[in-house]
Amino acid sequence: MDVRSQIGMVFHLDKCIGCHTCSIACKNVWTDRPGTEYMWWNNVETKPGTGYPTRWEDQQAYKGGWETDGKNLRLKATGKARIIPNIFHNPSMPSMDDYYEPWTYRYGDLFNAPEGDDQPTAIPVSMVTGEPIAVEAGPNWDDDLGGSKVYARNDPNMEALSPEMRTQMFAIERLVFFYLPRICNHCLNPACVASCPSGALYKRGEDGIVLVNQERCRAWRACVSACPYKKVFYNWSTGKSEKCILCFPRIETGQAPACFHSCVGRIRYLGNVLYDADRITEIANLPDDQLVEAQRSIILDPNDPAVIEGARKNGIHESVIESAQRSPVWKFVRVWKIALPPHVEYRTFPMLFYVPPLLPVMSTTGQNGVIRSDLDEMFAQTEEARAPMAYLAKLLSGGNEGKLRYALKKQMAVRIARRHLTVGDATREQAESALRQADTTFEEADAIYRLTALATFDDRFVIPPSQREMAMEMLEDPHDRRAEAGFGFRAAPARGA
Repeated sequence: MDVRSQIGMVFHLDKCIGCHTCSIACKNVWTDRPGTEYMWWNNVETKPGTGYPTRWEDQQAYKGGWETDGKNLRLKATGKARIIPNIFHNPSMPSMDDYYEPWTYRYGDLFNAPEGDDQPTAIPVSMVTGEPIAVEAGPNWDDDLGGSKVYARNDPNMEALSPEMRTQMFAIERLVFFYLPRICNHCLNPACVASCPSGALYKRGEDGIVLVNQERCRAWRACVSACPYKKVFYNWSTGKSEKCILCFPRIETGQAPACFHSCVGRIRYLGNVLYDADRITEIANLPDDQLVEAQRSIILDPNDPAVIEGARKNGIHESVIESAQRSPVWKFVRVWKIALPPHVEYRTFPMLFYVPPLLPVMSTTGQNGVIRSDLDEMFAQTEEARAPMAYLAKLLSGGNEGKLRYALKKQMAVRIARRHLTVGDATREQAESALRQADTTFEEADAIYRLTALATFDDRFVIPPSQREMAMEMLEDPHDRRAEAGFGFRAAPARGA
């Protein structure tokens, strides 16, 4: 058992309001330099929708992630025998059309336009060519189902639905959407790291954050095609790849990442977990429908004496073990089992998990115009959600509808229990029945409710002490670097004008 510490994240999709505050916070902090105009390390997508870059989930085209024959893993996009023929052209690379052509506005038109009857407007201008352009795409172009007939209907997850179900989903009485915030998943088995010929991408041993060494990057861009989530970007100005760094300079000083700290809906949770690195190859070769439970199984119980002993032997500090014991990620993923990994079938084992949304359901009107609420059939509503189970399962559980139903039932049971306690329209017997069917108790339901609805800043973000001096002392004197947060190399990076 090779016990390691990994920072994990949970996003609660029932709470996301799609305000994009997280995206703007990240953009302002990290990607306001030349060459980063189209980089959105954090972005918020509307589902159903094609996302950003366009149809990033279509691995038939992009060939991201891993594939297995049951015994051996290999990258879909590249390999030792395939990298040389594609050295000057990568057929799986997203093009500018898959992102968007960055633009600005000719603001002088607002002030220098001749006098006339019409309100002057600023003409959009390409930041690549400098010529006027017709803006046709953007990072959230299909926001709130904008252009749903063009974008939402082309969502790759729709492949799990029958033609009839697809038609029903876009009928006006069933039309519904939810928001999917995305950042780099800092995977346990990152395809981007494995694909890099230069060895520029690496996974930090102390906390599992995946980073790009800007000194070693040689612009092969194999990482861009290998990442199935398309969260590695190429900077045309510096000739280097860049990606979300989970704000590790903030993490190292005990602060939450910028997108987490700024989240209006308080949907984000962060904490470290302990996992068994020895089992990654074993579980990566399992069938798709077993991957969710397999990934959960390598996340170890931080209160188990054998796990604690294994962590100590690997040099994990006591304070890091203690933070894992208090981690909200451990609770959501392993204890309550209501958080699921996105597209686990890519076999990268993302460490960003999502609590699936309890979407609006098809309601019926009973006698006297009263809307029917069926407590006699506790979970009929979750089965009749406007977004079909097959769609959500394709997105969040590798097609395993059982894991998705379990998470949704437990959330619905928590709602019914709270209705019994606060509103009074559900009896004690009905609440107990719902909790029993959802494999939970009043005590656990109360804990889920409190961490979901009443959590403080410190409850949501249990940031492990970095113990950075232990990693630094292998390279240089930690006392000379104690005032630094760790960003940069021998010299601080130059900031663009």
